[in-house]
Amino acid sequence: MSENEGSEMKRSSKAKNILTQINSQTKLGDLRKIAKDTKKDHELAMELWSTEEFLPRLLAILIMDKKLLSQEVLDKLDMDMQTHTFDERNNLMDWLMANQLTKDKKTISFIESWESSPSALQRRTFWYYQARLRWTGQAPPDNTEDLLAAVEANIAQEEPEVQWAMNFIAGWIGIYDERYRARCIKLGEETGLYKGEMVSKGCTPNYLPEFIAIEVNKRNKN
Repeated sequence: MSENEGSEMKRSSKAKNILTQINSQTKLGDLRKIAKDTKKDHELAMELWSTEEFLPRLLAILIMDKKLLSQEVLDKLDMDMQTHTFDERNNLMDWLMANQLTKDKKTISFIESWESSPSALQRRTFWYYQARLRWTGQAPPDNTEDLLAAVEANIAQEEPEVQWAMNFIAGWIGIYDERYRARCIKLGEETGLYKGEMVSKGCTPNYLPEFIAIEVNKRNKN
């Protein structure tokens, strides 16, 4: 018997009932509604997480107790995410960041310590969080120079998921801080990351010269 089969046999009636409500047609809004009805329940969250399935894990994240998210627990969740596809594991970590990790000073301090984490997902979250501080319109911390220097030094040899987040923060620095705009555009030209990438209608390209120009124009920041 596999570990997953054993977990299934021991699963509570509450978990079984919730799992009957989740299928391939379930939307994120549906998960949020279930989470709202369920409220915070860390034990149930861990049951749903043990399914090893993407949508139940997204729901699990919504009902976790952030006070129980130690670095050790986060490392275990990170390791579990590695069984998912590239896009799914990035989505799981982004969902965890947005719905749990940014809600408490303790978990924010974990994110801020992940710049050199051995985990690519954690490094990605460090950079994505720094970008989030800027795109949400908050006054950014006074670490822009250091961040940009680190991106310039390391982006070329980083893992693809981390490259994306580093590129993303360089974009938002270039958009919101005119002092660094030319430098961020030059970074995009030198790395060539995402140049010529096809994007859906209405979406902004990731290639820094295009990304910055489009978003600056939207905000009349030129």
